[in-house]
Amino acid sequence: MSTAKKIFLLVLLPLFTLFVGWQFGYMSATDAFPSATTAQTGSGKVVTGDPQKEVDLSLFWQVWRLLQKHYVAPTELKMQPMLYGAIAGMVQGVGDPFTVFMPPKENADFHSNLEGKLEGIGAELTVKDGLVTVVSALKGSPAEKAGLLAGDIVMKIDGTIVDGLALDQVVERIRGPKGTTVQLVLARKGNPAPITVSIVRDTITVPTVESKILTTSGGLLGYVALNQFGDDSMQEVRDALASFKGKPIKGLVLDLRYNGGGYLDGAVELTSMFLKKGTVVTVQNRGGALDPHPVSGTPLLPDLPLTILINQGTASASEIVAGALQDYKRATIIGMTSFGKGTVQEVIDLPGGSSLRVTIAHWLTPNGKNLGKEGVKPDIAIERDPSELTNKKDSQLQAAIDWLLYKKSDAKTASSSSASSKK
Repeated sequence: MSTAKKIFLLVLLPLFTLFVGWQFGYMSATDAFPSATTAQTGSGKVVTGDPQKEVDLSLFWQVWRLLQKHYVAPTELKMQPMLYGAIAGMVQGVGDPFTVFMPPKENADFHSNLEGKLEGIGAELTVKDGLVTVVSALKGSPAEKAGLLAGDIVMKIDGTIVDGLALDQVVERIRGPKGTTVQLVLARKGNPAPITVSIVRDTITVPTVESKILTTSGGLLGYVALNQFGDDSMQEVRDALASFKGKPIKGLVLDLRYNGGGYLDGAVELTSMFLKKGTVVTVQNRGGALDPHPVSGTPLLPDLPLTILINQGTASASEIVAGALQDYKRATIIGMTSFGKGTVQEVIDLPGGSSLRVTIAHWLTPNGKNLGKEGVKPDIAIERDPSELTNKKDSQLQAAIDWLLYKKSDAKTASSSSASSKK
């Protein structure tokens, strides 16, 4: 896949409290300004649309002039922000929360996030069913320590009601310098009353890959947590798996909890480490054309027993991995139903430092499931109690250990296999 049009799979809208490690390819500026749009339909008919010929823009200019004539503070009418606002509104009118326009400042913030460090609370946000929703609280972040959970709905920020604010406005209010405090009011499933949390912002860094050997009474198991799909993450996974070589590993736990996605290529490469043959994912492009992506290369561990941990923060590229290995019955999926992100975005750079992120395709698992509608459903459903975050217990990980060692789905049935880690 060319650098100019590298496809990525992303769950988040343009600005968020923290995300790290993703670096994306872009279309060239000439690609960004076609005089007309064309699309090949499934019936073969070509659809064209030239807004200069088919759209009456007189209303737009009429409103612009009325603002200039009647607005109480004419000196506050800044043409560039008004233009960006108009473009953002047009893109928002598409109705797809993952297709967004990013003005220069927001685009610059987006890129700074990808460099791996940011001062904030360390929570990924999206808009789901019209509500600003927590996708995940990143490992070790202030958000995780404060108890934010995937699925929490942000209702207020420092007393300001979120309803009516765009996601970028929400994010701007949550962000802030290290050491400062932000207060969030959250709605949480199962809680009749709103939850209020105060979070001290910090500089957030998240390791891409964490690996260790789990020493249990039943033997040794490998553990690899992939927190994000970055440029070097697949090599880091390979290095982690190589470090297990020569050890009597009985099985592997691949932890994809709170992994929000990344490169499509990374999802294919990761799946290919465990699968001998088959299609990893099929991308359904504009017009309905299907583009299958088969496994690539030689698998590293095609036969080692494998469990994959997922939860509500598992999204996009990580869902492709879990969905494919589940469809081929190569891995046992443990945890909670994943986020359900089934579309592909591409970023197009625009003049002046702005950009457009646009949904270009849907993707399907090998069995044809559109996980954007249903997510990945675990083979063994284990809900992790929020109290486990503070007492350092992990019932989902324990269930994976028990399954690998004893083929038992109840974490309590083999609790004697309590694990300790060795780097």
